[in-house]
Amino acid sequence: MMDQGEEGDEEEAWLQLRPVEPLPSQCCGSGCSPCVFDIYQRDLARWEAARASKDRSLLSREETQSCPSKLSPETFLAFLISAVDRLTEDTYLVRFALPGNSQLGLRPGQHLILRGTVDDLEIQRAYTPISPANAEGYFEVLIKCYQTGLMSRYVKSWKAGDTAFWRGPFGGFFYKPNQYGELLMLAAGTGLAPMVPILQSITDNAEDETFITLVGCFKTFEGIYLKTFLQEQARFWNVRTFFVLSQENSLEQLPWSYRDRTRFGRLDRDLLEELVGSCRRKPFVLTLKSWPALSSADLWGPDEEMLVELVFCLLLAVALLGPDLRAQAMKGRSCWRQAGPG
Repeated sequence: MMDQGEEGDEEEAWLQLRPVEPLPSQCCGSGCSPCVFDIYQRDLARWEAARASKDRSLLSREETQSCPSKLSPETFLAFLISAVDRLTEDTYLVRFALPGNSQLGLRPGQHLILRGTVDDLEIQRAYTPISPANAEGYFEVLIKCYQTGLMSRYVKSWKAGDTAFWRGPFGGFFYKPNQYGELLMLAAGTGLAPMVPILQSITDNAEDETFITLVGCFKTFEGIYLKTFLQEQARFWNVRTFFVLSQENSLEQLPWSYRDRTRFGRLDRDLLEELVGSCRRKPFVLTLKSWPALSSADLWGPDEEMLVELVFCLLLAVALLGPDLRAQAMKGRSCWRQAGPG
């Protein structure tokens, strides 16, 4: 039998193995599953069971992964940064290396969670890779940095040769070829990123005859991301691209190829009516703003007027709610924790 001192030492040893509850900053706010708090509850239950049976081997039990790649939704993996390109004053395109000619394994519509540490505070945010799903040996992420964002401070410190930690994949929207007659993509800022792999998967597949109308909302022409890529995509027979610029007012200042496809101001109800009315088939609407992982929504109503009204209400909600509350509400989850800007 153990004496009182040995029992105390044993209890202290178990307490040191107890999982640490995550901070609110460690929740990315995108409604991913499993959330860091889900993982904590699972690990806590495992620790309590191991402690009750006094069997520490239960703490290291491995679980099978259902992911189509080496990624894990529960465990962060290290990826080498091979290049950091500054696209605009506050936006970066970052390339991460994959071993050999391996592929990341994400399906169009899925995203990853990035972990960073600033001032000894761990933070997590969701981002969608924009590289093709079949890209070999690398993946790329478009990241917008904010002046007061904690993750932004971390990203700005990156340079080639550094290491970043990701987990995933996440996302409940999985695109399937010819699943919809037409996709109406409404994207603002880096909300364009989740559209890119879906768009590219359609144009790379000769058997996919889905029509696409992509509307990108930006402040200025110079601020439009991925211009070359979007111009190339617009050459496909089933792809149309439009741009809404909030801080421009002169078509003469734009290249000729953009003048017929650009509007000034905001994406309002009148423009929505025009876009919906011009769709060639019954549209499935994808709406994303600057924050990642906003859920997609099939907003088709009994008539075009209903569709316009529903989309307009959704865009209004996106403008009024913060990224955390909006994403959680769209996901229907009960995890309402403050994540803050990126």
